[in-house]
Formats: sequence, structure tokens, C-alpha cells
Amino acid sequence: MAALRLGPVLRYVGASSATVWVETSRACTAEVRCPGGAGGRSRTFSVAGHHYALITVTGLPSGTDTAYELLLDGESVWPLADRRFPASVIRTPIPSLDTAAPTVTAGHPHRAQDTEAEADTPPTATASPSANAGTDKTTAPEADGRTDGTPDPAGSRTPAPETGPNPPGDGKLRIAFGSCRWSAPPADVQNRVGPDALDTLAARIAADPHAERPDVLLLLGDQVYADETSEPTQEWLASRRDLDEPPGTQVADFEEYTRLYYESWLDPEVRWLLSTVPSLMIFDDHDVIDDWNTSAAWLTETRAQPWWRERILSGFMTYWIYQHLGNLTPQQLKDDPVYAAVCAEPEATETLRSFAARADARVAADRETAEETPAEGLRWSYRRDFGRVRLLMVDTRAARVLQEDQRAMLGPSEEAWLREQATDEPGSYDHLLIGSSLPWLLPHLVHDAEVWDAGLCRGERGGPSGRWARFGEKLRQAADLEHWSAFPASFDALADLLAEVGSGPGAPATVCVLSGDVHHAYVAEPSWPTENRPSARVLQLTCSPVHNSVPAYMKAGFRFGWSALGRALGSLLLRHARAPRAAVKWRRTGGPWFGNHLMTLEIQGRSARLRLERARLSGTDDRRLETIRETPLS
Repeated sequence: MAALRLGPVLRYVGASSATVWVETSRACTAEVRCPGGAGGRSRTFSVAGHHYALITVTGLPSGTDTAYELLLDGESVWPLADRRFPASVIRTPIPSLDTAAPTVTAGHPHRAQDTEAEADTPPTATASPSANAGTDKTTAPEADGRTDGTPDPAGSRTPAPETGPNPPGDGKLRIAFGSCRWSAPPADVQNRVGPDALDTLAARIAADPHAERPDVLLLLGDQVYADETSEPTQEWLASRRDLDEPPGTQVADFEEYTRLYYESWLDPEVRWLLSTVPSLMIFDDHDVIDDWNTSAAWLTETRAQPWWRERILSGFMTYWIYQHLGNLTPQQLKDDPVYAAVCAEPEATETLRSFAARADARVAADRETAEETPAEGLRWSYRRDFGRVRLLMVDTRAARVLQEDQRAMLGPSEEAWLREQATDEPGSYDHLLIGSSLPWLLPHLVHDAEVWDAGLCRGERGGPSGRWARFGEKLRQAADLEHWSAFPASFDALADLLAEVGSGPGAPATVCVLSGDVHHAYVAEPSWPTENRPSARVLQLTCSPVHNSVPAYMKAGFRFGWSALGRALGSLLLRHARAPRAAVKWRRTGGPWFGNHLMTLEIQGRSARLRLERARLSGTDDRRLETIRETPLS
């Protein structure tokens, strides 16, 4: 009999359909069953002896909370027998009556209509798998036909359009976000970094399931820590290999990666939360390794390590399974050739390894050896529209150009994709959200130090082979100088894009960059010269960590980085590297705040409010989310 190993995890939710991810103990048919006849089923696929399914649930009524049951080969496995938490529900939005959402068919945009259709085309595997997330707009309509979970081949049918969803209930869209989560320890072990913000959110929702809750949860990186494992995980690792040999207490392969997800997502509160609140995810460095793809020198050195090849392939493979698949809409799943190939094979390990190898080849120490293959759609970035709110989740790790004289946070095809999605149909959205695991705007001294260091590494002092360049590279890796400001041309290009989309007729009310990574929370607001000033309010919203810590010296450093003295020191560094100041200026309008946090955007029409909450512990186990700040944005 098949057992449920992990999940269910509720991922995509549209007006009438949803996707639910599970991992099972053996090959089986996974089924979601809802009252009133809604549901879906999928046969599991297999990778490295593990079994997974992403079930497309169809026939859901819009604007409702629908409880669901999970069955494996006809046997109920969820809700769990202990009924510790309320029923998991799928909360569907109300379809828009006044806004047609754009969709893409075979690479060409069409206007969506208020209709749905079914698809009966049998699946076909492809010999050349690739991920195409973000190539098609994720507002692509749902096709509510097949319920066996196998995708149609790309181009085999014309998608049935559906209007974009509007927020349910009170007409407000609530988007909660944060990053950097160490898994919470067992209940009988002291939590050294304070209460987990996700655990605390789960407890609040469970206490009153009909009260306010996020409509979607954005996890902006470091969902697992492949390079910083817990003591229980290290004991398990020691039972299977010698930890005195590299990579030591870090994970080494696919099986060890799966352990990280079990440890994180089997936390009872988080498991229930992910079963009932839709989630979207993107990786950051610790999902693979600290400082991932910092520089050409880092990449060359790391790829020379004998354990790295297996590590990076396993990182991409598990990310694709555990995080990336759920970012796709039902239509994108049908059109995705990697998913088609994986589902078509009895054991898909080699197929997924081949894809992971191509994904890794996109990043190289120089442009000549990089394999930028936009035609195959090797893209982790993606777009989701929630009515008149557009979300662009951007891969800031695995699409970089690392050659010193051409360094870019986003390669040419990735930068073009971001611009295309941000400028698509001006006036069609009221709020633009750009999810970037790495903050665009940093404390001023940190920003200036990264620009200075980039200049040293580029050879502004003594040439690219001189001692200043060597010093700059050592400092870059030691101090994690690898944010947008460490790629000055990319920083400026993003500033220009934000000003462009925030200007002119039909400009949105707000343009917000949502980030994490830096283990503190803050709000920063940029300003442009008068001739380039956008009419939209542009903001950097940073929320980190969800459950982690920051040393006292780093707290002091971040505070100093925002100070006037810190800015003066930054000016000296820029002068030394012969680097100009950025054309855009910014000021901190909130923070820095330290602790385990979640930020929530509450959006209604062209109005938006921001709420920052910190997880607090009062008494022996009385966890609560305390509102630190709540402020209107527009």
C-alpha cells in the first residue's frame, strides 16, 4: 500500500482549478477529491527511487473555500487521522468581469475570453526535455480536461482561455512573503533562533480558519540550506558516508537533498500551512551553496571540486521537483517538454539529470563557453497575474554572466524576458511586483562597497591581474558582495526599467521589488532626477529571515551602512575605484528590523498597504505574530 511521504502542497490556484503536489512511498495513482465532484488524479513519476505527483484539480467553484481529501490508490491519506488541524481547503478567487488576462499560444499573445474547454489529447514524450517556465505567460488559461496528470505535448492544442482571477471575498488580494528558513527543531528541542514565522502563521490560521489569511505565500529563496545542515541531519549523513571527506556536513547528492525537504516540510504546522495556502517559490544561494555563482573565479574553483558535479545536478533536480513544478500553471504543465518526458518514462532519473546539466551550463566563466539557450526555454523565472496585479519572479542566481568585463545579474535572454513581461500591455495592471531573492537597494555603504569591489575586480586599480584585483576577488567571496550593486550595469538597467514601466499613461500605482537574503527587514524608496521620475511609487521591500538568525556584528554593520557616516565612507570607496554614483538615489523609510518576519501586501484596486509582522514567543509556547509596522503604499 502506498503511503504519503510528503505533502500535500497546494501550489497553483485559479478560478476553477488548482494543482496539489505530493511525494509517495511507491508508484501509485494520487487523487484529490472534493465535495460536489471537483477533483483530479495523476499517476506518479519516479526519480532516483522517489515517487511524485502534481495533481491538477478541476471543476472547483470560484470564490469559495473547498475542502479536499487526498487518496493514494483509492485509500485516504489526508487529512491525517489525528485531525490536529482544520481541513485543508482550496480558496479560489472570483473571475474578473472587467479585465481579460493575456495568454500565449505557440509564442503568440491572444486576449483571453471568459470560457473554458477540455483537452483529450494523449500525452507525448519528447526526446529533448527543457523547462519552459516563464516562456509562456503564467496567466495562460487553465485547461480542465485530463485529470490523469500527464501533460499534452507543446503545441498539440490551442489552450482554452480563461479570464484572470480577481481577489476573493472582501475584494482584497493578500500576498505574504519572506525568505531564509532554517527548518524548525522538534518540539522537545530548544529553538535557538526564536519562533518560526511560518509556524506562527499556521497557528494563527488554524485557530480561526475563516479569518484573514494570505491568498498566496511567496518564498523568496533559501527554502532549504544545503550547506548548513542541522545536527539530526548530520547524524543521518554520518550514517551513510565519512563526514571528514568533502563536502563534509553539506549535502552531496539527490538522496541527501530529499532529506532537507523532509526536515523542512514535515514540520506539522508548515506541512498544514502549505496544504491550504498556495505558494510560489524561487531559489537563492543556500538552496545550492553559499555564494552560488558569485564570480568567474568562484565558478572555476568550485567546478574543480570532485564532489561539485553531483551536488549541482542534484540541486537542480530536486529544485525542479520540489519547488519549480508547482510554479507552473496547468496549461504550462501540459506544454512543458521536460514534464512530458519525465511522466512518460518508468524511471526518469537520467532525463532529469540531462536537463540539470544543461541548466548548469547556462552559467560559465566566460561568454564563449556559456550555453544560453532561450529556444529551449531554460528559464526558472516566471510570471503570474492576479487580476490587475502582475508578479514577475526573477532568477538572480542561475542566469548570470560572470565574465568580468561583461558581468550581468541576468543574461541577455533573461533580461529581455524581464523587459518583455514588465512592458507587456501597458495599463493592464495596477501594481507590478518583482520577486528578486537578492535586494536591489541595499544599505548605502554595502551598495558602495559592492560597486567599489566590482571596479577592483574589473581592474580599475592596477589592471585585471593586479594585486587590487586579486584582493577584490578575495573580498567579494569572503564578504558576500554579490547583490545587484555588484553587477553595476544590471543595477542601472533595472533602475531604468522600473522608471520606464512606472511612467506614462496607464502607469501602475506601485512598482515593488520584493526581496530577502540579508537577514533583516527594511523599506527603501528610490528617487530619480526630475526628467526621469516615474509617477508610480517605487519601493524596495525586504523581508528576511522567516526563521534564522543574524550575528550582533552584522546588525551593527547594517545599521552603520544606512547612516550618514556610512554613506561618507562609501563615497571614498567609489572614488578609489573611479566609479560614479548611481543615477538613482534612495532613502530608508522603514527599518532595519531584526527577527523572524513576514511581510504582507494587501491590495485592493489601486490601493496597497504593507504590514510587517514579527514572530514572538510569550510564555512557554504562546507564539504570535506581532505587527511591527503597517503603512499605506498607495
